[in-house]
Amino acid sequence: MLGFSDITGHESIKESLQRSIRSDKVSHAYILSGEAGMGKKTMADAFALSLFCEKGGDGPCMACHACKQVMSRNHPDLIYVQHEKTGSIGVEDIRRQVNDTVYIRPYSSAYKLYIIDEAEKMTVQAQNALLKTIEEPPSYGVIMLLTTDPQSFLPTILSRCVQLKLKPLQDPLVKSYLQKNFKLKEQEADVYTALARGNLGKGISMVSSEESKLLYSETLYILRDIKKVDISEALNHIRGMREEGIDIYECLEVMQLWYRDVLMFKVTKDVNLLLFKEEYTTINEISKNSGYEGLEEILSAIDKARIRLDANVNMDLALELMLLVMKEC
Repeated sequence: MLGFSDITGHESIKESLQRSIRSDKVSHAYILSGEAGMGKKTMADAFALSLFCEKGGDGPCMACHACKQVMSRNHPDLIYVQHEKTGSIGVEDIRRQVNDTVYIRPYSSAYKLYIIDEAEKMTVQAQNALLKTIEEPPSYGVIMLLTTDPQSFLPTILSRCVQLKLKPLQDPLVKSYLQKNFKLKEQEADVYTALARGNLGKGISMVSSEESKLLYSETLYILRDIKKVDISEALNHIRGMREEGIDIYECLEVMQLWYRDVLMFKVTKDVNLLLFKEEYTTINEISKNSGYEGLEEILSAIDKARIRLDANVNMDLALELMLLVMKEC
């Protein structure tokens, strides 16, 4: 479990939460939003550590009894609202875990903190039940809703909560973290950073995954020789990747980055702008043998393949059409 100082990026949100604790002006309700992997749970845990730390100050000491309780998820005044991962959060979940306990005073702290993960799963009835507590909270009560979709909440809940949105991190922050913690080569760090699109959690997940490492090497294998191999051979290769558990959508993302590199190099001739710097020789050759219109067609074909897969078009057909364009243009 991390304190605020250990979290990469999101400086304005960290400062806002720290300032509220320092000034003893903690809000009774927060909505912490952002796409999956953006660090909502990490931020909520850091908030809990600082809120309950016995030493006070800008960050948790990580050594006091309260910090140890939070880190082990055993603090009596910290409640993680539980629900079935695949189901909705029903009215009984909120009544039993929040409403029926919120007016029992804290056991050992000045606050009582409720963290509701995947809060977008609350039914309308559950939200109405929670609204009663948010409208008339006890002075010590704090509710934090973690969500990927704040627009799923009732307007009355949105208007009564402090809304904090976790935004994508800048690429240099993501790249620096991945290089420092996973000892990546420059090219690997550049590609994974581009794939992460500012989502550090997604980047960590990809770098840590054996499937993603296989995705990286196997997709490059196809891209290097797409002009030389038969369509059936390339298609069989992708089928094999899928059988190994590789996400075809991520495969398409790597392909898109590759051809953007080719197009970028054709325009600028600047190696420093490439993500796939180690593939300079191949990229240079492709850029010489492909026209601008052809490269645009390939990028469009990759987009179309993604759209077809979303529409449940036969995967082999969608990919074969894409590979044909890649081979011919």
